[in-house]
Amino acid sequence: MAANTAIQAKKPVKKDIFLQLYSVRDDIKSDFNSTLTKVAAMGYTGIEAANYDNGKFYGLTPAAFKNEIEKRGMKVLSSHTGKALNDNISDTNWTETWAWWDTAIAAHKAAGMKYIVTPWMPTVKTLADLKAYCDYYNKIGEKCNAAGLRFGYHNHNFEFSKIEGETMYDFMLKNTDPAKVFFQMDVYWVVRGGQSPVDYFNKYPGRFELLHIKDNKELGQSGMVGFDAIFQNTKKAGAKHFVVEVENYNFTPIESVEKSLKYLLNSPFVKK
Repeated sequence: MAANTAIQAKKPVKKDIFLQLYSVRDDIKSDFNSTLTKVAAMGYTGIEAANYDNGKFYGLTPAAFKNEIEKRGMKVLSSHTGKALNDNISDTNWTETWAWWDTAIAAHKAAGMKYIVTPWMPTVKTLADLKAYCDYYNKIGEKCNAAGLRFGYHNHNFEFSKIEGETMYDFMLKNTDPAKVFFQMDVYWVVRGGQSPVDYFNKYPGRFELLHIKDNKELGQSGMVGFDAIFQNTKKAGAKHFVVEVENYNFTPIESVEKSLKYLLNSPFVKK
């Protein structure tokens, strides 16, 4: 009874905050069910998956995975997955590549996902190859749109390096179609790349439908990331959902993701 009372006491503050399950990756491997139950009890609205493989999520069929999330009162928002092209892009087996995406898109739709996000790409050496990736992402986005999904790209900090005098991230924003490709800005990696998230919101308004809310460890821990300015400019960004990700920890992963959620729930700049 005491545990239930404690859980209920956390519920009055309602803010839509999702969790990237990579944050609790080791816990998920050791005890999938218990970990999801703990995440739900904390007050997370839903999840972003990070374990798609060959039509399944965490070894479960899309329908079974969706059921595990929804029966705990959470939503299935999005998933990180992707397929890199050959190092020599002209050697890519496009038949195999598009067959992979057709399977992936069908699985994500069946799991109730709204978004598919590619979490990484190789660091290409020429603008011609980067343009080929942009064209590739536009085509994936077109396929996702046809299935009622949205396709996006998640950054790290290497995208703020230059290729032939062009900043990778800006080139990608300029050479992808906003109707087909959005960007899931990881605000921490933007800062680590020496840039300002808000400056990018202003420069490319509406392009950042999802935000990865992240810090060096737990949210608010480092003082590096201006979360107040970020949340005050989410309308300009075009942000529709906020996804917490914790990759490194001062505490256990479960404690760290809970402390990160509490930081947002208790911050007045995060709207209810």
